[in-house]
Amino acid sequence: MTTPPGKRGRDAYSHRFRRLREQGLRPPVPQETPGTEPAAIDAVLDCGWGRLIFAQTFADPAKIAQCMREEAPDQRDIAVYVRDPHVVIAAAPQELFLDPSHTYRLDLSHYRPSRRTFKGFAVRRVASRSDADEVNRIYATRNMVQVRPDFFWSSRDARALVHLVAEDEVTGAILGTVTGVDHGRAFADPERGTSLWCLAVDAQATRPSVGEALVRHLAEMFQARGAAFMDLSVLHDNEQAISLYDKLGFVRVPFFSIKHKNPINERLFVGEPPENKLNPYARILVDEARRRGIGVEITDAEGGFFRLTYGGRTIACRESLTELTTAIAMSICDDKAVTRRVAERAGITVPEQMEADIDDVPALEAFLAKHGQVVVKPARGEQGRGVAVGLDSIGAIETAIESAAKISDRVIIEQCVTGEDLRLIVINYKLVAAAIRRPARVIGDGRSTIRQLIERQSRRRAASTGGESRIPLDTETKRCIMTSGHALEDVLESGLELAVRRTANLHTGGTIHDVTDHVHPTLVEAAVRIARAIDIPVTGIDLMVPDYKGPGYAFIEANERPGLANHEPQPTAERFVDLLFPQSIPASARRAAGF
Repeated sequence: MTTPPGKRGRDAYSHRFRRLREQGLRPPVPQETPGTEPAAIDAVLDCGWGRLIFAQTFADPAKIAQCMREEAPDQRDIAVYVRDPHVVIAAAPQELFLDPSHTYRLDLSHYRPSRRTFKGFAVRRVASRSDADEVNRIYATRNMVQVRPDFFWSSRDARALVHLVAEDEVTGAILGTVTGVDHGRAFADPERGTSLWCLAVDAQATRPSVGEALVRHLAEMFQARGAAFMDLSVLHDNEQAISLYDKLGFVRVPFFSIKHKNPINERLFVGEPPENKLNPYARILVDEARRRGIGVEITDAEGGFFRLTYGGRTIACRESLTELTTAIAMSICDDKAVTRRVAERAGITVPEQMEADIDDVPALEAFLAKHGQVVVKPARGEQGRGVAVGLDSIGAIETAIESAAKISDRVIIEQCVTGEDLRLIVINYKLVAAAIRRPARVIGDGRSTIRQLIERQSRRRAASTGGESRIPLDTETKRCIMTSGHALEDVLESGLELAVRRTANLHTGGTIHDVTDHVHPTLVEAAVRIARAIDIPVTGIDLMVPDYKGPGYAFIEANERPGLANHEPQPTAERFVDLLFPQSIPASARRAAGF
């Protein structure tokens, strides 16, 4: 039977009024229901990264403020479901601020699981120390507060907290994590509520829909417990996350949260500083300088230029390149042929190289015959532009030379050394970070073309790196795909992993994997020796290695302006500022380091 238009309108208004009553500014308050456990008073839950303060269980707003003022160092407390945020903040206006986040709610009575199967990974609980370490690794790369590993299985929090991870079924890598809070178990919530916190996906995860799978798994777990709803808090400008929550059926509800002012959330209450216009490579250094009380002047945000001043010393920088790097050192790094000669004279193992002459076909043929495969790259250039790897025919070499010549007037042909691409960050002639860089890859789903998979993976990489990493659909990508026996419009078999680039540069969609604690001492010694030969205080040394745990290597190039942000959580920014302003190091740390 069709509902009369007037009736439908009245029902719609009734629904809106009911929502206002149930989800309006009046948050749920403690109630005692016969036969149930009384709700806790002044309920606070330690989540490892900080405390959740359930404001609806507090009768006195001043007591909420006092509780927030007890926030521990390096923690992030949040007061949620605050009825009168203006009153709470008024009790400590210099210390508290209104969190600029929206609250979203999923009605679990209406939620329906997805019919879609998430392939290539499985969601499970945190079960080991290595899981905890991986969760903290992901937190660190997302600039989130880390949790001491033993907290994840602390018995005192097990009833209220749920820690989940998404694990790659092939590699065993942890791809993402989420934390759930059961309000009923935390403080006997009569509303039977739950909430979601700390959703984080590895920026380099190649599997799609990891975040969606984690949210759904948590929702279904709480739904099975009989929970009524699941809430979450998301920054108002996090469009990517909000889009996901809208898709899953979350609706925005008018609840407020309050946070304590600290360095972790400073950007939320001081507004947009000028350095926000900087790229991630410059911003990480400016943030570290400000943290130490060093003066910062942004001279050209778009180009990454800034000045740092401490005491009577001022140093101009462009990202990690400073005036401490001489023009001579920069010139050596700029010309790959010169870099190779300097390294070779320092006793470093280098691949054979020649300058390309497209008209000298016999020389090209002889070089190819000697080495089987070659690399063509511009003598001057950066970010992997114009580099072609694994060429095994004269036609491919000639095409690559023409492409590289658009970037540099001189083109180099080099012996192709197989192995993995190892980047070592050397600051003040000491190793600070080491990472294996791997080329961009996509994983088939049995439905999408390789072109579609690349476009999706490229969007994910761009979103997770602030636009710094994308997979270009250029000649080199197409050649790499063709070499594997595929075409861009082919549908890739489900679960099949395909490398779509041969070079591992981050800017062309590559991923980076920290190996600082495991790299062989011979490789460290080689990187430091190259830095000293060039006489450069900050550099990224690229080696091709069969195994980063072994001594074998071949030197590829030195970068005078390495991206230090790519190596978080290694202390690259700290060591950079140490080099520039050693007096800004805390006195205890200076004594320990022998300054």
